[in-house]
This record gives sequence, C-alpha cells and structure tokens, in this order.
Amino acid sequence: MTDAHPALPAPQPTSQPTRRAVLGAGAGAAAGLAAGPTGPAAAAPGRGGGAVDDPFTEAWPDGPGRPLRPQAPDAELRAMLREVDPHRIRAVVERLAAFGTRHTLSSQTDPERGIGAARDWIAAQMRTYAARSGGRMTVTVPSYVQQPASRIPVPTVISNVVARIEGSTDPDRVYVVSGHYDSRATDVMDAESDAPGADDDASGVAVAMELARILATRRPRATIVLAAVAGEEQGLYGAAFLARQLREEGVDVQAMFTDDIVGASRADDGEVDRRSVRLFVEGLPRTDDDETRATRIAIGGENDSPTRQLGRFVTEVAPRAVTGMQVRLVYRLDRYLRGGDHRAFLDARFPAARFTEPAEDFAHQHQDVRVEDGRQYGDLPEFCDWDYIAGVARVNLATAWSLAQAPGVPTDVVVDTSDLTNDSTLRWSPGSGEAASYEVVWRPTAEPLWQRVVPVGRATEATIDLSKDNVVLGVRAVGRDGHRSPAVFPFPA
Repeated sequence: MTDAHPALPAPQPTSQPTRRAVLGAGAGAAAGLAAGPTGPAAAAPGRGGGAVDDPFTEAWPDGPGRPLRPQAPDAELRAMLREVDPHRIRAVVERLAAFGTRHTLSSQTDPERGIGAARDWIAAQMRTYAARSGGRMTVTVPSYVQQPASRIPVPTVISNVVARIEGSTDPDRVYVVSGHYDSRATDVMDAESDAPGADDDASGVAVAMELARILATRRPRATIVLAAVAGEEQGLYGAAFLARQLREEGVDVQAMFTDDIVGASRADDGEVDRRSVRLFVEGLPRTDDDETRATRIAIGGENDSPTRQLGRFVTEVAPRAVTGMQVRLVYRLDRYLRGGDHRAFLDARFPAARFTEPAEDFAHQHQDVRVEDGRQYGDLPEFCDWDYIAGVARVNLATAWSLAQAPGVPTDVVVDTSDLTNDSTLRWSPGSGEAASYEVVWRPTAEPLWQRVVPVGRATEATIDLSKDNVVLGVRAVGRDGHRSPAVFPFPA
C-alpha cells in the first residue's frame, strides 16, 4: 500500500556500486560472511580480549556451545520444494490480471470483471485443492460490511478467501501466509479503470495459492492458514478483519507472513536480482505497553522482538542452499511511506513480517496502464518473473512447514537477575506441541543473527557460563525429529 509516488525519472547509467551490491554486502556481513583481515589478529577473539585491531571483525566474547548452522530440510519438505511450479504461478497471476480491475470498490456481482469475480475464482481454485485433502483443508469466504471510512465512501463488503489446513497433533497453534487480491490504479479511489495488479499483489496471492495446492495433501502438525485478503490498498481492511477474527477466537497465531509485491526481479534501473527477497521485521513492538517498552530498552532488547526472532528463523530454515533464494533481513517495519497487511496482525499482537522483492520498479505499481514518452506504465503480467515468484514461494513453504513441524515457542522465558553473577540462568515453560529438548542460543550484542547453540536437554532451567551483560540470549524448543522453534528472548525474572 502506498500513499503517493514521486515523479519517475528515466533510468540513468551509473558506475557507482549498485543497490543490490550494497544490499548483498550488508546481508553477507550480517551472516558473518564479509571479507576481512585474516591471520592471527582475525583469529584471536576471546573473553579476555584478543589482539584484534579491526573492531568490525572482532567476534567478542567467546563462550560455550557449537556454531549455529541452518536447519536441514526433512525429506518431505525437499519433495514439496520440488513441486513448486512457476507455470501454475504464472497461470494464477495472468488470470487475476484478466479480471480488469480488482479494486475493492469495483463490482462484486459481475462474473467477468471486478473484485467479486476474482474472489469467486480464488475460492473455486482453493476448493479444488481442498478436495484432495481428505477433509483436512477447508475453504471459507468470511465477509463483513465496512461502513464508510478512510478510502471507503459507501458501505462495502470486504471478503477474504481463507484456506485452513488443520494441524494433525497441535491444531490450536496457527501460522498464516497471505497475499492481497485487491488492486488499484493511480487514483486510489478509481474503481473503473484497468488495474491488473500483477505484481501488487497477484504475485503474493499466487504464492499463498501455490502453498495451498502443495500442502493440501500433507499433514502439518500445527495449523497452516493460506489467505487471499481484500481491502489492502484502501487501508488493510481485509487483513485487519482476519486478524480480529483470530484474536477474538483466542487463536494462538505464532507467525504471520504477508507476500506483497514479490513478482518482479527487475528494478527501475534495469538491474536484475533473481535470488534475493527482502523480509521486513519490526523492532520495538508497536503494541508494547509503556512498562514493557521501558524494560526492553533498558536491557538492550530493541533488536529482539518476536518478529525479529521470526526473521532469524527464516534465515535458518530457508537458506539459499535449500530454496535458491537469499533472504535479506531488513530491520524495519516496512519501506518508507508504505504499509502492508502484516501491520494489521502486529496491531493484533501477533508476530508478523513482510516479504517483498529486492528493488521495486514504481512504473509498474499503482499506475494507470498507459504508454508515456515511449515507456510502458501499469502493473502488467509481462513485467513479472515466474521463476522469481517460485523462489519466493519456496522460501514461504520452507518457513511455514518448518514452523508447523516444530514445537511451539517456549513461554514465560526469563533470565535470573536476582544476584550479580558472571553466568546466566534462564528459566522457561513448555509451549504447545511436544518438545524433546531445549537449546539456549546466543550472540554478541553487536551481531544481528544467532551465532552459537548450547543444548540443555529436557530441563526448563539452565545456567550458562556466559555473562548476560555481554551477550544476547534466547531459548528454543527442539522436536523429536530435530525441528526447532524460533528463539524467545528472556526478560528479567
């Protein structure tokens, strides 16, 4: 969702480092992959301080545990990743674009054009997937009437299409993946002009539908919800409706991901990046009360919200070696002047994040379809990259499956601060699902990703020979088959 776009100058050649190169260097450094000095100086970190001249390569402090490595995909996930089909994704995007416009205020009764026709087609497709699920997958079209509000001038029906794959052993724990199926032209109130919305956001809907198709015949342990929501361009109405329903029903939503603008690998300057996807992850939670926020800031937990832990989890279970894609974490709620459906879930106190292509071409978002000065404008399918969307789908599939197969996150995680000590004692309670054991993860405070893992068995308390003053700690659950939950950051006991 965008309030406005500036004028679009023609691309200019440049010899400067590209935006993708900058993004790649930042991500590499965040993963500990940046090139730097070698030899004794670079290899001398330690709790007592090594003879390291360059603070950007110093890994301090030392401590217990083994290096954290990406989680290997299980056999079923590997099989599912091979099923992701760019041809089916293309068919979905092109069919949605063919409805002319999917503006929230467009016709809901015309069988060929408008948001109602798109809604009915998505629901029909989802039901064909559900027919193969043996009753495990259900498809509903929950709706409500939105009274006049911002960008909604008259009472308007808002409808979501929701496919729910019931968890086999822990159905009350839920993970949500969504895209929004409404579209817009240059004027956000223009419900008549063509608004094909291929990248924004038929691409995200295609991701959710491809996951629904593949997962329909599987048995995830926790529940997975794949949704196409409406009203995003008018103000996140469909996502807010879905989040509100889940909150009012007391559903334990442990993660939500929106895929919004995940269709194009070519940026406005013509450069192509088919292997990167951004994941925007909020820092200080929007819904923390004053006391919780003050405590979080006092203990240096600004970078350890539940959403940031989701981002770290995605990098561990959906690395390039598994999905063909590099997940580029962006430690920010969203892009400047922009917003997306994950915000509605964050407002409902659910951890949520946004996938978006690495560099957008604004001539193909929120633009009337036209040719101007020889340049094609409009969000048309011809500007999408089907293999790229398939890569994003694999990232989402690896993430959703790994979350659903793992135990739920530990609860009531605390660090003992009753005494001045140079070690760290953590306590927690089991979450949902069956945990075979637990692990403490930790990293130096200046590192963005977890660095080391300390197995602690089935106990729900552990003391680590590492000062809580010098590092960031977390606790995660491990299932019998090795699937791990996201980590949970401890607050003082």
